[in-house]
Amino acid sequence: MTTAVLPLTLEMDKMTTKKTIGTTAAILTGALLAALPSPAAAQKAIERTYGAPTSPIASLAFVPANANILFISGTTPSPVDAAKPDELGDTKAQTLSILTKMKASLEAKGFSMGDIVKMTVFLVGVPSNGGKMDSAAMNEVFRTFFGTAEQPNKPTRSTIQVAALGRPTMYVEIEAIAAKMP
Repeated sequence: MTTAVLPLTLEMDKMTTKKTIGTTAAILTGALLAALPSPAAAQKAIERTYGAPTSPIASLAFVPANANILFISGTTPSPVDAAKPDELGDTKAQTLSILTKMKASLEAKGFSMGDIVKMTVFLVGVPSNGGKMDSAAMNEVFRTFFGTAEQPNKPTRSTIQVAALGRPTMYVEIEAIAAKMP
């Protein structure tokens, strides 16, 4: 009988060893998965750095890798009066038209003006300003959309004077990048 018990004992030892290895592997896998950052831990806030308190823009914006990002192509103004398509207004009117359109586009995608992290503004020099861009008029409107009590965020921004845009009476075009955490 001793001979019959020996193979059975060896077989049971193999099963115990496999079970132990399987249990150890499961414990190690669980420990490794627990050590990985969870999606909640990976989320960070979008950070903005502001220079002078009176500046209408941020100096820096940090957008974490897991943020949702929306790119807004160069947006141009709508005519002040639809019956007169070439009358787009001055720099102030055109900036208001563009930022209002951007706000609607962002909201349609679940974003807001406060989610904009980067803007590029193209301004044409205007005769009423000696051929120079009217950045004062653009900033006057800009400040009603950014850095307010209702919407305190300010984007980073570059403002560039260009020789011309798509139409002779077009003085402003703005593109933007918006980001928000999931």
